[in-house]
Amino acid sequence: MAPRDPNTLANYGDWGMKHTTINFRVNFEKQRLEGSVLLELESLTNKESREIILDTNHLSISSIKIESPDSEWVVKDRVEPYGAPLHVSVPNGVPQGDVVKLDITLETTEHCVGLQWMTPAQTGNKKHPYVYSQCQAILARSIFPCQDTPDVKSTFTFNITSPLPVVASGVPVPSDNNGDGDKLFHFEQKVPIPAYLFALASGDIATARIGKRSVVATGPEALADAKWEFESSMDKFLEVAEKLVFDYQWGEYNVLVLPPSFAYGGMENPIFTFATPTIISGDRQNVDVIAHELSHSWSGNLVGCASWEHFWLNEGWTTYLERRIGAAIHGEPQFDFSAIIGWKALEDSVSLFGSNHEFTKLVINHKGIDPEDAFSSVPYEKGFHFLYYLDRLVGREHFDKFIPHYFKTWANKSLDSFEFRKTFLDFFEGYGNAQIKEKIAQIPWEDRFYKPGLPPKPDFNTAYVDECLALAEKWKTDDYQPSVKDVGSFTANQTLVFLQAVQNFPKPLSVERSHLLGTTYNISSSKNVELKSAYYVISLKAGDKQELPGIVELLGSVGRMKFVRPLYRKLNELDRDLAVKTFKDNKDFYPSTTKGQLEKDLGLK
Repeated sequence: MAPRDPNTLANYGDWGMKHTTINFRVNFEKQRLEGSVLLELESLTNKESREIILDTNHLSISSIKIESPDSEWVVKDRVEPYGAPLHVSVPNGVPQGDVVKLDITLETTEHCVGLQWMTPAQTGNKKHPYVYSQCQAILARSIFPCQDTPDVKSTFTFNITSPLPVVASGVPVPSDNNGDGDKLFHFEQKVPIPAYLFALASGDIATARIGKRSVVATGPEALADAKWEFESSMDKFLEVAEKLVFDYQWGEYNVLVLPPSFAYGGMENPIFTFATPTIISGDRQNVDVIAHELSHSWSGNLVGCASWEHFWLNEGWTTYLERRIGAAIHGEPQFDFSAIIGWKALEDSVSLFGSNHEFTKLVINHKGIDPEDAFSSVPYEKGFHFLYYLDRLVGREHFDKFIPHYFKTWANKSLDSFEFRKTFLDFFEGYGNAQIKEKIAQIPWEDRFYKPGLPPKPDFNTAYVDECLALAEKWKTDDYQPSVKDVGSFTANQTLVFLQAVQNFPKPLSVERSHLLGTTYNISSSKNVELKSAYYVISLKAGDKQELPGIVELLGSVGRMKFVRPLYRKLNELDRDLAVKTFKDNKDFYPSTTKGQLEKDLGLK
């Protein structure tokens, strides 16, 4: 098979990763992972390939052992933005189907972009250091040599030694970890996963049960709040998802709540979803992030895109499943309500890139680019809208039969958009329904895949948004006298829709009116970062400098890109010096992904 992922330097068409064994010691003092990896690669050619090429990025490799006595290895020149390829010679080649084992001794370096090291001062209780990994999209290669592409999956064994508790993207194997000093933590991942789903974290971590198959892990000081936030939802989410697709395949489903610098709402690492602490808002209003990450257990983790050019197959499907779970739990109008919020995020992304930009297409050309640069709500929301269009086209009852068929067909494999198209058409052409067969013949696949900008907008059920928009309308007149009762019956997401509508006013609120909104509705004092950040965008548009200390404080305490990027962009428009100073003061707090995107947003890169 010819490699179809342009964002890897590995020759994975010649060698297929079968199993990866990670043997690392966490060295907090040096801020390094030290040890070795054992890679088991199957030859996909009959002695034709005479070298194995792996992805690496700023690794310190000290030795490589391979069964071939004449083998040599070299790390070649960097190919930006993809790192430096590691070439290991296999002078006589290997028969097809035979397995070669590479035992690589290495340590990470100070340039490792896949790890975020934190001093005790950067953690919740400020007692111990902390480290966590974030490998999506192409950062696993900065932790260990690998075929760093979603098109390759392998099983994993983790042997991690650390003085502090460890979680990883495998099922924990019980071992004796009592006493002081370094302890060995062992995990097995028997479902094949791509390198970007490699995950580990180590720090002052405690756990509490939140469901029949689930625990939450976080700092001891935050455990009670995290347990309360999740325990009423976890089993329900799993139950609904299993009815929609099929049984959960991974054994346990756990959540690690990370320190606040984490760049994303969640990262769908198998067994342990890594989640932002911003979802612990004390009102259970943001836990639907977990419905999204749980849905990844089928879309993305079990069945995934073959390259980041087809990222919508991960995120579009996951957003669709998340909204189906939300509708089953909160009522049908919740599906459209969530989609309306998502449509606003999609409009913002298209506006930011420009409506004709390559990155607003469903299928993107990634040749020569860093996938992080294309990251936005487009694959999530445009992908969702394509699937929702197909759902409406064939009818929900029929689409619901396609869902398990699709995930069973592609389980433990990767696919591209064209294989998705074939799977969909094959299923419904053989379905025995002439009317559906006629409808699917009219699908404009090329347009849907390659047309930039916004997709056609469906007619949403606005039951949950009408009163939010009605309240926003009242704020268009300067004489409206607000009351806290205005939002008394709103959920947090309804308040968010109201705030987003105010953000979109052709003429921003005055400084006085913006401040009145924040104080009357108690948003400026809220613990809910989703609401607070949406309000701060309004205050920045209004030029309300009274809120600048709160904005600066939030930017120094949260690393989630969803919140910090829009705030930095607006702060930059109002007070560039303060924006740049705030970034420089906090740049060591942010993970590499957030840091890189903010440097671009602020014109510092």
